[in-house]
Amino acid sequence: MRATIHLAQQPEADELLGRSPLAALVGMLLDQQIPMEWAFTGPYTVAQRLKTDDLDAAEIAAYDPDAFTELLREKPAIHRYPASMAKRVQELCRFIVDEYDGDASAVWADARSGAELMARLKALPGFGEQKAQIFLALLGKQYGVRPDGWREAAGSYGEEGSYRSAADITGPESLARVRAYKQEKKAAVKAAKDAETARNLKSTRTAGTAKSARTTKSPKKP
Repeated sequence: MRATIHLAQQPEADELLGRSPLAALVGMLLDQQIPMEWAFTGPYTVAQRLKTDDLDAAEIAAYDPDAFTELLREKPAIHRYPASMAKRVQELCRFIVDEYDGDASAVWADARSGAELMARLKALPGFGEQKAQIFLALLGKQYGVRPDGWREAAGSYGEEGSYRSAADITGPESLARVRAYKQEKKAAVKAAKDAETARNLKSTRTAGTAKSARTTKSPKKP
């Protein structure tokens, strides 16, 4: 697997992502609750601390859990939650060792359809529906992994010309557009929640006023 990647916005880290299937998977796994560039720089930082030029699933799977946590916690930390993510990275690597003989590229190498590939990605520890769709779109758009129906299986993330996720980042300009999209989406979700809260509060007040009126209403004279 060879591709020109700009997810980390750091040449050495992006070079590793472009040639290492496991690094790409680990970067995608780390991509939550931290800036995208931080997440996708993570695999390169881990490789440096392991004193190797690539990630090895078997090595990481067999690593002492406490020592691996410390490796991710070392400043600068790999993630905002290094202990939790260390556990998840090791779980992912153990799965790849057990199911794919340690070869991360085997997850997609012989997938016959987008639906099959989507199912394989969702089976990976730490990969839910959305993360699996984004990674599938990333494989198709930037790594040339395009089984039949891959765009459909990736949902809106597979759409050509979109700027929704890591799959669409090819440089600083597209990164800015993806970030703007995410901010708009986050603002829309917040506005919808605020509106729902306001409706519920109004409904509660209305019900309370009606109940109060019934309770204080003067009884009829006999």
